[in-house]
Amino acid sequence: MNWRIALSDIDFDIEESKAVQDVLNSRWLSMGEETKQFEADFASYTGAKHAIAVTNATAALHLACVVSGLQKGDEVILPSLTFVATANAVRYTGATPVFADIESMQSLNISPASIAKHLTKKTRAIMVVHYAGFPCDMPAIMQFAREHKLIVIEDAAHSAGAWLEDRHLGTWGDIGCFSFFSNKNMTTGEGGMLVTNDDALAEQLRLLRSHGMTSLSWDRHKGHAQTYDVIALGYNYRIDEIRSAIGRAQLKKLDRNNARRKELTILYRELLAELVPSISVPFAEAAGVPAYHIFPILIPKRGEIDPIMLPVDNYRQLFMDGMKTHGIQTSFHYPPIHHFNLYKEQEPHKKVDLPITEEVCAQEVTLPLYSTMTKENVRFVVDAASNVLEKMR
Repeated sequence: MNWRIALSDIDFDIEESKAVQDVLNSRWLSMGEETKQFEADFASYTGAKHAIAVTNATAALHLACVVSGLQKGDEVILPSLTFVATANAVRYTGATPVFADIESMQSLNISPASIAKHLTKKTRAIMVVHYAGFPCDMPAIMQFAREHKLIVIEDAAHSAGAWLEDRHLGTWGDIGCFSFFSNKNMTTGEGGMLVTNDDALAEQLRLLRSHGMTSLSWDRHKGHAQTYDVIALGYNYRIDEIRSAIGRAQLKKLDRNNARRKELTILYRELLAELVPSISVPFAEAAGVPAYHIFPILIPKRGEIDPIMLPVDNYRQLFMDGMKTHGIQTSFHYPPIHHFNLYKEQEPHKKVDLPITEEVCAQEVTLPLYSTMTKENVRFVVDAASNVLEKMR
């Protein structure tokens, strides 16, 4: 469908084109010097001691779980309100995801109180997700983790450019994992990055990223090595020079584009409060400097605007279908992981009690947000939302 306003878009121009052309002209496409520079740029930007580029964020999460020593019998506390890759990465190691609730209808991040509630003797790690690029309560989570000797992995897929206090999100825990998927604030199409301040973890991550080999093709190409050994069971999670070059160009735009996302988010909030007060917008009082990755709203419950009687499961779809008639693409973030059949089968006898997650997941809709949107686009989306809800009365 040709959307009048798509859910997301990318900010690519001559800088990305030139970066790619320069790599093509170099005739070296697999991981090499451009990737090293991308890692150095990202480490400098985030303040992390080490940055390790990989092929996607799922690979980053998996490697983070592996080097954390997770194995069968271990438990990892994480939110259900996230993309399924967060939990899948835990299961790849044989460990078990344990789902905690979110804080409230206003803060869609994992609740420190719920983390504490789910602590057992088997708990080995906490995996936080900075939903929509808004910071979790990292001081409280880190204090709890240190008290109980737990590893903290940050799923920072939404959080490039976000800060809390004086630290970039992703650098609070033991390991941070970023995504450069095509809808992210900075994108390489596919791609990811790990950050850590731990020298030993960084060494393991670099080793496991490329088959557990002691030298890379680039090292041998440059004459720094003639052969290699394999000293660990690693993976082929390497990124390539083309995507690294795009990533370097995108990183230079990140602060500017996040500032634009903030402007549009503020406008959305003002217009929705004026024209569609029945819509609730989470994160009204956000801490730190968010990345404003997506713009989630909570539409009114069915009974609150007295629509024609419809099954509850269809109510959100009715709103999204109405927005579609205006040419506006919407989505919802996310179907909760514990609702998926794969995770119901994990422990079919165990009831997952996440009342706030359940309520949010029944009402959340994601409206378009990207740095190249205009204020006129935002006004059009809000007017359409008002029109759609009026017709649903």
